[in-house]
Amino acid sequence: MKNKEIIEKTMAFVKESLAGAEGGHDWWHIHRVWNNARSIATNLPVDMLVVELAALLHDIADSKFHNGNEELGPQKAGEFLEGLEISPNVVEHVQKIIQYMSFKNSMEGKSSFNSLEMEVVQDADRLDAIGAIGIARAFSYGGFKNRSLHDPKVKPVLNMTKEEYKKNTGPTINHFYEKLLLLKEGMNTKTGRELANQRHKYMEDFLEQFLAEWDGGR
Repeated sequence: MKNKEIIEKTMAFVKESLAGAEGGHDWWHIHRVWNNARSIATNLPVDMLVVELAALLHDIADSKFHNGNEELGPQKAGEFLEGLEISPNVVEHVQKIIQYMSFKNSMEGKSSFNSLEMEVVQDADRLDAIGAIGIARAFSYGGFKNRSLHDPKVKPVLNMTKEEYKKNTGPTINHFYEKLLLLKEGMNTKTGRELANQRHKYMEDFLEQFLAEWDGGR
C-alpha cells in the first residue's frame, strides 16, 4: 500500500472516530496539527510517514475523554495501523509518540523516549494550543466541562505535578498561566519557535484586554 493511500485511510478512520467530539479536540484540530506538522517537517531529516500518522492519530483516544486512560490512545492507533501494510517499526514509533508527546507527560521531567518525529508532532500540537485557535479551544473545553471563565479569588496553580494537572478544575483563564503561556519555551524546532512567538504575543494581548474588561474597564 502506498503512503498516500495509508494517509487517506487514516484520515477517514480519524474523521469517523472523532465524529461528535468536543470542538477543541475534533477532526479540525487533527487537521490543523497534521498541516502544522507537515510544514514544520519541511527540510528536516524525518520519516514523513511517521510524522503524518502520529499527527493524525495523536488524539484518537485522548485520555481526558476516556477516564484518564493513557494506554487507550496508543492501543487504538496500533490496532488500526496493524491492519494496514505498514512496518512494525513505524507502528511502534507512532504509538510511542502518542504515548509520550503530551504536555502533562512533560511534567514528569525528561521523557524516556524522544525522536525528531515526536518533536515535530509535539510542536505542531502545541501550536494549536496557543494563539487565536488556542484561546478558542481553551474556552470550548472549559464550556464542555462547565468551568467558570474567570474567578479572581481562584489563583492559577503553578508547578503542578502530572496528577495535580489531571485533577485540576480551575477557571479557564487560569489554564493560560498553568499551561498555554508555558508552551512557547518548550518548542523543539526552529520553525515551531518562530510560529509560537507571534501566537504567544497574541495570547498576552488577549489576557490584558480580558482582565481590563473583567471589572467593567475598557
